Amino acid sequence: MSKNVFPTGWDENRVKKVIAHYEEQTEDEAVAEDEAAYDESDYVTVQIPRALISAVRDLISKYQASHEKKLAAALK
Repeated sequence: MSKNVFPTGWDENRVKKVIAHYEEQTEDEAVAEDEAAYDESDYVTVQIPRALISAVRDLISKYQASHEKKLAAALK
């Protein structure tokens, strides 16, 4: 049997707590948690044609590069 390897900051106890949280959650609580995650985010989920994926990825890369430059300049 192999030993469990956890990500940094995680251990068996933390994993058990997360499992217990989701196993004890009602369906309504799960839905509320999912909806809250979307409400609190600066991101949205959209449906786009598969043919546009590469163009959208290019736009995202350009946006991120632009904001990284602005942040770097502001931190100087």
